[in-house]
Amino acid sequence: MSVDLFACAPVSDFKAGLAWYERLFGGPPAFLPNDVEAVWELAEHRFVYIEHLPEHAGHSQLTLFVSDFDERLAAMAERGMAPDSRETYENGVRKAIFRDPDGNEIGFGGDPAE
Repeated sequence: MSVDLFACAPVSDFKAGLAWYERLFGGPPAFLPNDVEAVWELAEHRFVYIEHLPEHAGHSQLTLFVSDFDERLAAMAERGMAPDSRETYENGVRKAIFRDPDGNEIGFGGDPAE
């Protein structure tokens, strides 16, 4: 079975959201399907997009598990992005939580530190 993913983070201000997500993901979107959406391809067939939907902004929660957790957070820090919070679970799995200007939660999870 293959899985394609399109996960949305609704935003109230498209321009501000676009700038924030470009810093979070380290570059411009893969494509802009129209004037109110921007799409980043994070891995093959796995996309996160923002859409100008003010009435829904701030209500999404996404968690992305990455194999390069420490390197990714270091690169984000170089772009001025600091997590709003960090967690380490009993099994050692780590999570860094970022919140966009609307309050949408984008979490990055990683294996225990070595």
